[in-house]
Amino acid sequence: MAEQKWPDVLWIVRHGQSAGNVAREAAEKAGVPLIDIATRDMDTPLSELGEQQATALGRWFGTLSRDLQPTVVLCSPYARAVETTRLVLGAAGLDVALQRDERLREKEFGALDRLTKLGIRQKYPDLAEQRAHVGKFYFRPPGGESWCDVILRLRSMLDTITREHRRERMLIVGHQVTVNCLRYLFERMSEAEILAIDRRADVPNCSVTSYEFDPASGRNGKLVLRLVNFVAPLAEAGAAITTAPDVPAAPKS
Repeated sequence: MAEQKWPDVLWIVRHGQSAGNVAREAAEKAGVPLIDIATRDMDTPLSELGEQQATALGRWFGTLSRDLQPTVVLCSPYARAVETTRLVLGAAGLDVALQRDERLREKEFGALDRLTKLGIRQKYPDLAEQRAHVGKFYFRPPGGESWCDVILRLRSMLDTITREHRRERMLIVGHQVTVNCLRYLFERMSEAEILAIDRRADVPNCSVTSYEFDPASGRNGKLVLRLVNFVAPLAEAGAAITTAPDVPAAPKS
Protein backbone atom coordinates (compact mmCIF):
# COMPACT_ATOMS: atom_id res chain seq x y z
CA MET A 1 0.00 0.00 0.00
CA ALA A 2 1.29 3.47 -0.92
CA GLU A 3 2.20 5.89 1.87
CA GLN A 4 -0.58 8.26 2.93
CA LYS A 5 0.06 11.75 1.54
CA TRP A 6 -2.91 13.64 3.03
CA PRO A 7 -3.76 14.85 6.55
CA ASP A 8 -6.01 12.53 8.56
CA VAL A 9 -8.64 15.26 8.77
CA LEU A 10 -8.95 18.72 7.26
CA TRP A 11 -11.32 21.46 8.46
CA ILE A 12 -11.83 24.52 6.22
CA VAL A 13 -13.42 27.53 7.92
CA ARG A 14 -14.52 30.90 6.58
CA HIS A 15 -13.65 33.80 8.90
CA GLY A 16 -16.30 35.33 11.16
CA GLN A 17 -18.46 38.25 10.09
CA SER A 18 -16.28 41.30 9.44
CA ALA A 19 -16.84 45.04 9.49
CA GLY A 20 -16.56 44.81 5.70
CA ASN A 21 -19.47 42.38 5.50
CA VAL A 22 -21.60 44.83 7.48
CA ALA A 23 -20.54 47.82 5.35
CA ARG A 24 -21.22 45.94 2.12
CA GLU A 25 -24.72 44.94 3.20
CA ALA A 26 -25.48 48.55 4.16
CA ALA A 27 -24.21 49.89 0.82
CA GLU A 28 -26.20 47.36 -1.22
CA LYS A 29 -29.34 48.06 0.79
CA ALA A 30 -28.92 51.83 0.32
CA GLY A 31 -28.33 51.43 -3.42
CA VAL A 32 -25.06 53.39 -3.42
CA PRO A 33 -22.08 52.69 -5.73
CA LEU A 34 -19.28 52.63 -3.13
CA ILE A 35 -18.89 50.63 0.07
CA ASP A 36 -18.16 53.01 2.95
CA ILE A 37 -15.14 51.53 4.67
CA ALA A 38 -11.77 53.20 5.15
CA THR A 39 -9.50 50.25 5.92
CA ARG A 40 -7.69 48.16 3.36
CA ASP A 41 -9.45 44.88 2.70
CA MET A 42 -6.61 42.97 4.36
CA ASP A 43 -6.89 45.13 7.52
CA THR A 44 -10.68 44.88 7.95
CA PRO A 45 -11.40 43.51 11.45
CA LEU A 46 -14.15 41.24 12.71
CA SER A 47 -17.43 42.73 13.80
CA GLU A 48 -18.64 42.09 17.35
CA LEU A 49 -20.86 39.34 15.97
CA GLY A 50 -17.89 37.88 14.10
CA GLU A 51 -16.02 37.61 17.39
CA GLN A 52 -18.98 35.79 18.93
CA GLN A 53 -19.12 33.40 15.97
CA ALA A 54 -15.41 32.58 16.20
CA THR A 55 -15.63 32.01 19.95
CA ALA A 56 -18.63 29.71 19.51
CA LEU A 57 -16.77 27.69 16.89
CA GLY A 58 -13.72 27.47 19.12
CA ARG A 59 -15.81 26.06 21.95
CA TRP A 60 -17.03 23.36 19.56
CA PHE A 61 -13.45 22.41 18.69
CA GLY A 62 -12.78 22.35 22.43
CA THR A 63 -15.43 19.65 22.89
CA LEU A 64 -13.50 17.27 20.66
CA SER A 65 -11.19 14.80 22.36
CA ARG A 66 -7.51 15.74 22.28
CA ASP A 67 -6.71 13.03 19.76
CA LEU A 68 -9.27 14.52 17.35
CA GLN A 69 -8.36 18.22 17.65
CA PRO A 70 -6.25 20.21 15.14
CA THR A 71 -2.48 19.75 15.25
CA VAL A 72 -1.67 22.20 12.43
CA VAL A 73 -3.33 25.56 11.77
CA LEU A 74 -2.97 27.61 8.59
CA CYS A 75 -4.78 30.89 7.98
CA SER A 76 -5.01 33.78 5.58
CA PRO A 77 -2.87 36.76 6.67
CA TYR A 78 -5.90 39.08 6.44
CA ALA A 79 -6.87 40.55 9.83
CA ARG A 80 -10.36 39.03 9.93
CA ALA A 81 -8.97 35.54 9.32
CA VAL A 82 -6.14 35.92 11.85
CA GLU A 83 -8.56 37.24 14.49
CA THR A 84 -10.95 34.37 13.81
CA THR A 85 -8.16 31.84 14.16
CA ARG A 86 -6.88 33.29 17.42
CA LEU A 87 -10.37 33.33 18.94
CA VAL A 88 -11.04 29.75 17.81
CA LEU A 89 -7.76 28.51 19.30
CA GLY A 90 -8.29 30.45 22.52
CA ALA A 91 -11.85 29.27 23.06
CA ALA A 92 -10.83 25.69 22.25
CA GLY A 93 -7.89 25.83 24.65
CA LEU A 94 -5.55 24.70 21.86
CA ASP A 95 -1.83 25.41 22.12
CA VAL A 96 -1.11 25.19 18.39
CA ALA A 97 1.01 27.65 16.42
CA LEU A 98 -0.88 29.86 13.97
CA GLN A 99 0.80 29.82 10.57
CA ARG A 100 -0.12 32.60 8.14
CA ASP A 101 -0.09 31.64 4.48
CA GLU A 102 -0.63 34.35 1.87
CA ARG A 103 -1.88 31.75 -0.61
CA LEU A 104 -5.07 31.61 1.47
CA ARG A 105 -5.81 35.33 1.08
CA GLU A 106 -9.12 36.52 -0.35
CA LYS A 107 -9.53 36.82 -4.10
CA GLU A 108 -8.19 40.19 -5.20
CA PHE A 109 -10.75 42.35 -7.01
CA GLY A 110 -8.35 45.03 -8.25
CA ALA A 111 -10.19 47.95 -9.88
CA LEU A 112 -13.53 46.63 -8.60
CA ASP A 113 -12.48 46.85 -4.94
CA ARG A 114 -15.14 48.48 -2.68
CA LEU A 115 -17.66 48.85 -5.50
CA THR A 116 -21.20 47.56 -5.16
CA LYS A 117 -22.98 45.88 -8.06
CA LEU A 118 -24.40 49.27 -9.02
CA GLY A 119 -20.97 50.88 -8.74
CA ILE A 120 -19.41 48.32 -11.08
CA ARG A 121 -22.10 48.90 -13.70
CA GLN A 122 -21.79 52.68 -13.42
CA LYS A 123 -18.00 53.04 -13.34
CA TYR A 124 -16.96 50.09 -15.52
CA PRO A 125 -19.84 49.17 -17.83
CA ASP A 126 -17.48 47.49 -20.31
CA LEU A 127 -15.99 45.32 -17.55
CA ALA A 128 -19.45 44.43 -16.27
CA GLU A 129 -20.40 43.32 -19.77
CA GLN A 130 -17.16 41.36 -20.22
CA ARG A 131 -17.59 39.64 -16.87
CA ALA A 132 -21.16 38.67 -17.70
CA HIS A 133 -19.94 37.14 -20.95
CA VAL A 134 -16.81 35.36 -19.64
CA GLY A 135 -18.11 34.37 -16.19
CA LYS A 136 -16.46 34.80 -12.80
CA PHE A 137 -14.38 31.64 -13.08
CA TYR A 138 -12.19 33.08 -15.85
CA PHE A 139 -12.84 36.84 -15.65
CA ARG A 140 -9.90 38.81 -14.22
CA PRO A 141 -10.57 42.49 -13.39
CA PRO A 142 -7.70 44.96 -13.93
CA GLY A 143 -5.24 44.50 -11.08
CA GLY A 144 -7.25 41.60 -9.67
CA GLU A 145 -7.68 37.85 -9.93
CA SER A 146 -9.99 35.33 -11.53
CA TRP A 147 -11.08 32.20 -9.68
CA CYS A 148 -8.50 30.37 -11.78
CA ASP A 149 -5.76 32.60 -10.36
CA VAL A 150 -6.87 31.74 -6.83
CA ILE A 151 -6.96 28.04 -7.71
CA LEU A 152 -3.41 28.25 -9.10
CA ARG A 153 -1.98 29.54 -5.82
CA LEU A 154 -4.04 27.00 -3.86
CA ARG A 155 -2.60 24.17 -5.97
CA SER A 156 0.80 25.29 -4.69
CA MET A 157 -0.51 25.15 -1.11
CA LEU A 158 -1.79 21.61 -1.66
CA ASP A 159 1.75 20.60 -2.60
CA THR A 160 2.92 21.99 0.76
CA ILE A 161 0.18 20.12 2.62
CA THR A 162 1.02 16.76 1.08
CA ARG A 163 4.75 17.33 1.57
CA GLU A 164 4.76 18.67 5.15
CA HIS A 165 1.48 17.77 6.87
CA ARG A 166 0.54 14.21 6.01
CA ARG A 167 -1.21 12.33 8.84
CA GLU A 168 -1.81 15.63 10.71
CA ARG A 169 -5.18 17.11 11.70
CA MET A 170 -5.31 20.43 9.89
CA LEU A 171 -7.43 23.54 10.38
CA ILE A 172 -7.49 26.10 7.54
CA VAL A 173 -9.12 29.52 8.03
CA GLY A 174 -9.75 31.57 4.91
CA HIS A 175 -12.40 33.35 2.90
CA GLN A 176 -15.50 32.54 0.89
CA VAL A 177 -13.72 32.19 -2.46
CA THR A 178 -10.85 30.18 -0.99
CA VAL A 179 -13.31 27.79 0.66
CA ASN A 180 -15.06 27.19 -2.66
CA CYS A 181 -11.84 26.93 -4.63
CA LEU A 182 -10.46 24.36 -2.19
CA ARG A 183 -13.67 22.37 -2.64
CA TYR A 184 -13.14 22.59 -6.40
CA LEU A 185 -9.68 21.06 -5.96
CA PHE A 186 -10.40 18.42 -3.33
CA GLU A 187 -13.59 17.21 -5.00
CA ARG A 188 -12.21 17.46 -8.55
CA MET A 189 -15.08 19.61 -9.75
CA SER A 190 -15.73 21.29 -13.07
CA GLU A 191 -16.32 25.02 -13.55
CA ALA A 192 -20.06 24.40 -13.87
CA GLU A 193 -20.21 22.32 -10.68
CA ILE A 194 -18.45 24.79 -8.39
CA LEU A 195 -20.30 27.80 -9.81
CA ALA A 196 -23.61 26.01 -9.27
CA ILE A 197 -22.65 25.60 -5.60
CA ASP A 198 -21.63 29.25 -5.42
CA ARG A 199 -24.94 30.40 -6.92
CA ARG A 200 -27.03 28.36 -4.48
CA ALA A 201 -25.71 30.09 -1.36
CA ASP A 202 -22.85 32.07 0.11
CA VAL A 203 -20.50 30.30 2.52
CA PRO A 204 -21.67 31.18 6.06
CA ASN A 205 -19.23 32.99 8.32
CA CYS A 206 -17.42 30.56 10.67
CA SER A 207 -18.96 27.56 8.93
CA VAL A 208 -16.96 24.33 8.69
CA THR A 209 -16.37 22.22 5.60
CA SER A 210 -14.36 19.12 6.43
CA TYR A 211 -12.67 16.12 4.84
CA GLU A 212 -11.29 12.90 6.29
CA PHE A 213 -8.71 10.60 4.80
CA ASP A 214 -10.25 7.31 3.70
CA PRO A 215 -7.65 4.64 2.83
CA ALA A 216 -10.33 2.56 1.12
CA SER A 217 -11.33 5.29 -1.35
CA GLY A 218 -9.23 4.63 -4.42
CA ARG A 219 -5.89 2.94 -4.90
CA ASN A 220 -3.95 5.23 -2.52
CA GLY A 221 -6.86 6.62 -0.53
CA LYS A 222 -8.10 10.20 -0.68
CA LEU A 223 -9.86 12.91 1.27
CA VAL A 224 -13.61 12.34 1.53
CA LEU A 225 -16.11 15.11 2.21
CA ARG A 226 -17.76 14.90 5.65
CA LEU A 227 -19.22 18.33 6.48
CA VAL A 228 -20.43 21.17 4.23
CA ASN A 229 -21.00 24.68 5.61
CA PHE A 230 -21.60 23.21 9.08
CA VAL A 231 -22.97 25.93 11.39
CA ALA A 232 -24.48 23.93 14.26
CA PRO A 233 -21.90 25.21 16.81
CA LEU A 234 -23.01 28.80 16.11
CA ALA A 235 -26.70 27.96 16.34
CA GLU A 236 -26.21 26.06 19.59
CA ALA A 237 -24.34 29.03 21.10
CA GLY A 238 -27.02 31.49 19.97
CA ALA A 239 -24.69 33.36 17.60
CA ALA A 240 -26.42 34.70 14.48
CA ILE A 241 -25.52 32.97 11.21
CA THR A 242 -24.37 35.38 8.49
CA THR A 243 -23.51 34.81 4.83
CA ALA A 244 -22.65 38.18 3.26
CA PRO A 245 -19.76 38.23 0.74
CA ASP A 246 -16.64 40.22 1.59
CA VAL A 247 -16.08 43.90 0.74
CA PRO A 248 -14.70 43.65 -2.82
CA ALA A 249 -18.18 43.17 -4.23
CA ALA A 250 -18.99 41.40 -7.48
CA PRO A 251 -22.40 40.19 -8.65
CA LYS A 252 -23.05 36.47 -8.95
CA SER A 253 -23.02 34.99 -12.41
